[in-house]
Amino acid sequence: MARKKANNNGKEPKEIKITVDEEAQAEAAEVEIQAAEEAAEAEAQSAESTEEEITVEELQKALDESRSQAQEYLEGWQRERAAFDNYRRRVEQQREQTRRELLISIIKRYLEVLDDLELALKNKPTEGAGAEWAKGIELIYRKMLNILESEGIKPIPAEPGMQFDPRYHEAISHEPHDEHESEQIIEVLRRGYMIGDQVIRPALVRVAQ
Repeated sequence: MARKKANNNGKEPKEIKITVDEEAQAEAAEVEIQAAEEAAEAEAQSAESTEEEITVEELQKALDESRSQAQEYLEGWQRERAAFDNYRRRVEQQREQTRRELLISIIKRYLEVLDDLELALKNKPTEGAGAEWAKGIELIYRKMLNILESEGIKPIPAEPGMQFDPRYHEAISHEPHDEHESEQIIEVLRRGYMIGDQVIRPALVRVAQ
């Protein structure tokens, strides 16, 4: 056991005794303090690790949400782009249809002039001054046909002996005929015209019965 000496106001020094139990208690207290410090440090490290894990999870969640939102925006943009493309195609089709209808309405008026020219050329004179006049009329007729063709307008095929087709021909009569079989064209009375696959007016024909 250890002994210490201390002053006691001029009196004889008095010995202070520290027992073995007290030393053990001090050591135990020191061990407890060290253990508490280590536990606190471990808890702090655990809390820091947990905080890092939570932060990573939050970042991953935010990233997933951003990706999902970006995908929604992309799909929405694609839908709008498709809708706009469809709208543009409809507008172009309507514009083309309007242009074609306007062209047809104008051409129909000139077709009547072509009919008159064709009728005049059927009985054109072949001699004298009338022959020269007929050549001029035929030249005008050819020019008009070329103008129509440049706009995509062509005569509908219709000749005597061809099979009658109600899609392109209009029959004004069905009559017996010795030279043609049933449903064959006997005579073309008025030429028909079409633009693309659209009939402007059918050919007017007589048909064998």
